[in-house]
Amino acid sequence: MICLLAGVLALVACGRDIASDELQGVTVDPPKSKPSFVLTDTSGNRYDFGEETEGKLTLLYFGYLNCPDVCPVHLAQIAETFDQLPTIARDAEVVFVSVDPERDSLGDIREFLDNFDTRFVGLTGTLEELEAAQTAAGVPLAVFVGKGDDYTVDHSGMVIAYAPDGMNHSVYPFGVRQSEWNNDLQILADIGR
Repeated sequence: MICLLAGVLALVACGRDIASDELQGVTVDPPKSKPSFVLTDTSGNRYDFGEETEGKLTLLYFGYLNCPDVCPVHLAQIAETFDQLPTIARDAEVVFVSVDPERDSLGDIREFLDNFDTRFVGLTGTLEELEAAQTAAGVPLAVFVGKGDDYTVDHSGMVIAYAPDGMNHSVYPFGVRQSEWNNDLQILADIGR
């Protein structure tokens, strides 16, 4: 009987939506300012991260197209959240930075992101520019593992969230639940408006 009760309680707890006025992601305290860096977007234009995202809820993620799990899961969850919260999505910017410029062409990045949401911004640059962007954002530098064309990239697995006030209030590691995204994007969208 106790096992049955514990199982029912676990199912109820796992299925509930988070409706909280507190951020569910990893809180950044004190919040950090949005970095400034310039990379190339999928149209071949220079993209000044600070200027282009000013006053917007912005989600920044460093990854690569051959990532087998973390990158597609994060992007799919964000896209699903945007489908559920269209008014927030309208004023938000998702910026995916490919840290693998050797394999990830601008066209391939655009095609990859369009599988999730055509509004997502894709960026890349030279290895030096990408290192500068990662350093500015405060994430560990990507590390290439393996030789030849069959290599992987160890990269930061967290999404960095900047509220419209230009501050990073929370980060989201791999494994964040959909309900946490829904909760937090609503809170973050109102900070600084």
